[in-house]
Amino acid sequence: MLSQNDKYNNFVNEFSSILYNLKVDIPFSDYIFLCVGSDKIIGDSYGPLVGEKLKDAFKNVYNNIKIYGTLDNTVSAINLEKTVDEIYASYQHPCIIAIDSALASENRIGNIVVSNTKMQCGKGTNKKMRWVGDISIKGIVAKDYKMPRYNFSGLQNTRLGEVIRLADITSKGIYDVIKYR
Repeated sequence: MLSQNDKYNNFVNEFSSILYNLKVDIPFSDYIFLCVGSDKIIGDSYGPLVGEKLKDAFKNVYNNIKIYGTLDNTVSAINLEKTVDEIYASYQHPCIIAIDSALASENRIGNIVVSNTKMQCGKGTNKKMRWVGDISIKGIVAKDYKMPRYNFSGLQNTRLGEVIRLADITSKGIYDVIKYR
């Protein structure tokens, strides 16, 4: 099992590599962190926790970095479509970095997966939500039982400490990558 330091180093290496190697025709105008989830379900709170930490870290630092989805203003199945439409209407050429909880095999719990592809939020609980993001970051918080009813229960019974540790690594890693950009 990897230490917190190893998880942080792995995340920073993956995120910086993907961010700096993203091929685009037009330079991005803004970097939008779309932190998806609900603060009402522990396992689903990874996104809003990351958003909250990023909001504090980037407060009054960078004008081209925006955070959507915090503990006070969550982005979830209820308002994801509207929020993404608002982002595209408000920014000329945004780079959307989608952040959400994920389910996987038991031995992958505690990992952070970074990809240069869109993600479909809510997939584990059978919510057919919009595919979002130029980059996706998934914090694996619970086991995927391949059955929405069991997955929902697993998200409700996730350990808060694990979700907070993943959110700490993710937010610190994002800040450190952007800070040295």
